[in-house]
Amino acid sequence: MNDTLSDTIKAQAKALGFALAGVTTPDPPPHWLVFQNWLKLGRHASMRYLEDARRADPRLVMPDCRAILVLALSYPPPQAEGIAAYARGLDYHQVLKEKLAALCRYIQQTAGKTVHSLAYTDTGPLLERDLAQRAGLGWIGRNTCLIHPRLGSTFFLAEVLLDLELESDAPFPADRCGTCRRCLDACPTSCILPDRTLDANRCISYLTIENRDAIPPDLRAQMGSWYFGCDICQRVCPWNRHAPPSAEPSFSAAPGIPPADLAGELSLPEQEFDRKFKTSPIRRARRAGYLRNIAVVLGNRQDPADLPALERACHDEQALVREHARWALEAINTSITTGNKDKA
Repeated sequence: MNDTLSDTIKAQAKALGFALAGVTTPDPPPHWLVFQNWLKLGRHASMRYLEDARRADPRLVMPDCRAILVLALSYPPPQAEGIAAYARGLDYHQVLKEKLAALCRYIQQTAGKTVHSLAYTDTGPLLERDLAQRAGLGWIGRNTCLIHPRLGSTFFLAEVLLDLELESDAPFPADRCGTCRRCLDACPTSCILPDRTLDANRCISYLTIENRDAIPPDLRAQMGSWYFGCDICQRVCPWNRHAPPSAEPSFSAAPGIPPADLAGELSLPEQEFDRKFKTSPIRRARRAGYLRNIAVVLGNRQDPADLPALERACHDEQALVREHARWALEAINTSITTGNKDKA
């Protein structure tokens, strides 16, 4: 075992801006059977990439792996509704990719020999939260997020698989959610399940980002003002009340996010959407998904001033946008009609 090298690597990770760093073994994740059952129940919705069987054992990803370095990088805490806090700045994949590359170069130089490494941030077939808990970074909370007692849950996870023998950290020892169930009670779609998993089919984050189809009509009103992601379960979590601000400047809100004119977003052509969100996580939703989400939010806020923009969107080139624009028009017109009847 090489305790000194492990400590040196973790210290360099902190110097690169990572808030937490821990080491664990490449043994199979403890919640694999829970995850497998979750897949069988179809609670991953259309995210078929999660079915990659290599998640059962990190050595299936990297056969010569001897240690896994698990890292956390903080992002700003949840603020206003609309866009999830993590998506207000640069795409975290790019930010973490650069930091992980720098860390791997450092490990190579410090080890004094050729080191085989693989680095991921939610892009590899790994059960990240299981590995993070085992590396001592926190516990898996009732809202399914990894929670650290000082940082809360507003951070990204990343992993570096290494063929180095490193001293492992002790797993996080306790579950500190206790009897609290604020996240379950606050979720408008009841997607958080009692076994600390969630039903992605009902999750606002899934519906507004990964989902490529129509949003189920019975869930549209429950989306409220969220058009990219959702922070509700993190906003109500007591562990996020005193989380320190992120020191990573890349995650500060970019100009125009959130947009000043929400209805005006419905007129974004494809090329303008790509240009505007070139370096933003919002691009993940694609133009059709983003405008679909905007239309639902406009329908929920029921402002007659949004009617002209929605009427134009009813003629959009993409059927997904047209469908949700029509729904929003009907929602607003129904509200106007109901309001007139009440006045009468």
